[in-house]
Amino acid sequence: MERKSAAPRSAWRIGLAACCLGLLAMLPARAAEPLPVREIAPGVFVFNGETAEQDAHNRGAISNLGFVVGSRCVAVIDTGGSPAVGAALRESVRQKTALPVCYVINTHVHPDHLLGNQAFLADAPAFIGHVKLLPALAARGRGYVAAAERLMGEAGRGIELVAPTRAVQGEESIDLGDRRLRLHAWPTAHTDNDLTVLDEASGTLFAGDLLFVGHMPVVDGKLLGWLKVGDQIAALDLKRVVSGHGDSGTDWRAAFAKQRNYLQALADQTRAAIKAGRKLAQAADEVARDQVGNWELAELFHRRNVTAAYAELEWED
Repeated sequence: MERKSAAPRSAWRIGLAACCLGLLAMLPARAAEPLPVREIAPGVFVFNGETAEQDAHNRGAISNLGFVVGSRCVAVIDTGGSPAVGAALRESVRQKTALPVCYVINTHVHPDHLLGNQAFLADAPAFIGHVKLLPALAARGRGYVAAAERLMGEAGRGIELVAPTRAVQGEESIDLGDRRLRLHAWPTAHTDNDLTVLDEASGTLFAGDLLFVGHMPVVDGKLLGWLKVGDQIAALDLKRVVSGHGDSGTDWRAAFAKQRNYLQALADQTRAAIKAGRKLAQAADEVARDQVGNWELAELFHRRNVTAAYAELEWED
């Protein structure tokens, strides 16, 4: 009897295993570990990135990211420096709401703010950026992807550049359902494609890298333009500002004032160095050295900022 029943039992086990394997194949891949986000105002969530250069350990989670929840859908504001960070942010959204992501907004072209875009492709959102974001991404994107793989290893592989599908020139608004976001495309400042996002309901401005907190500001556009734009934003009637880097819970007016002090010192002392006949290499050693100790990552970015300021101001009228 046992010998006769062995074959049916074996067949049953094989069939059951095949069935289970088939069911497992249909299950979704394990969800990414969500980013730790804080609700800084009702329906407004923020992740504060590490103040560091991108590497294999942080996987490009080095900038501040966020999302805003309306009654109809969600807008994501910046997606991080790798697909893994983007997927973790998407999981954070899913843990807070079942509403669809209808917009992904990039505040500017730098890779730590947009290389996570592809994690949201399945949501079929509108990808929104400054009118100059697309040409900037076309010019720099391949370099960013190559650098990501070199600096982050596995986390930097398989990156797909996702271009904006909607461009903002001047000012526009989008509706999340009983919640309006105002998008403002600025003249050249930190970059030539800076876009801010104002949640009118909470008075929260996502400033992108137009505001750095702790992390040394990085000039990749026009120094004088950044001073002007910073003054304009600092004069706005806002309840809170989410910076592109650093503690988004800090006193934002004080943060803009500190940033302005550095940028103004950079401009004034670079002008003085040029007037005194200093060559670039000497200026890079001398300009605004008294400011360096006030910022993290100054050793990486200060000399570069002096170089950018020198190039901008050398032929100033």
